Amino acid sequence: MQIALVEDNEILNHHLSSQLKDQGHVVYSDKTASAFLQTVQKKEHIDVMIVDLGLPDFDGITLIKQIRRKEIHSPILILTARGNWQDKVEGLEAGADDYLVKPFQSEELIARLYALARRAAGFTQSKVTAENIELDIKAKTIHVDGQFLQLTSFEYDIAAYLIKNSLKIISKQQFVDALYQEDSEVQLNNIEVIISRLRKKFAAVGHNELITTVRGQGYQFQIKAK
Repeated sequence: MQIALVEDNEILNHHLSSQLKDQGHVVYSDKTASAFLQTVQKKEHIDVMIVDLGLPDFDGITLIKQIRRKEIHSPILILTARGNWQDKVEGLEAGADDYLVKPFQSEELIARLYALARRAAGFTQSKVTAENIELDIKAKTIHVDGQFLQLTSFEYDIAAYLIKNSLKIISKQQFVDALYQEDSEVQLNNIEVIISRLRKKFAAVGHNELITTVRGQGYQFQIKAK
């Protein structure tokens, strides 16, 4: 996932960013509302946003309202030390999608992020199917007819993104922007190599024309996922 985080507590910001990156997510982190607003406006795609309410320049509720006024529709998870129901209602009415009170368990935070991202993508379960292909978003695995498909982490990222965006044309730049940090070793010319390897692996289990090339535009996963 591509995650945008704003949290002014430097230790918590670092801890969350590191933990999410370790799980393979792309994280853009800021410590002020104004910096965060600039980040989410310039990024082409954000899967989910994490917003702390107590920010130093202006509060998270105002930030959320500004994000929604700019028609940025990515789901928002609020983090806050405020636990009363009035604050929860205010946050949700401002445009947030979920609410987590500090202190919290990181496992719960991650589970909520996955749930928000699935819902926003149109999938309500952690497993996505495309005929006999099953993508398990939580386990980060792909099975074909129940058989585990052996993939590298880069291959899984590309395959999962294609499946979740089935029938859409995805450019090489979109893959890089959506899946990898700016300093990642994955570059545009690597995408073609990874796609080639995926085609061979899917062909070996009976899917010869699963990923097609749309000349000058990108790649397309040919089976509708649900």
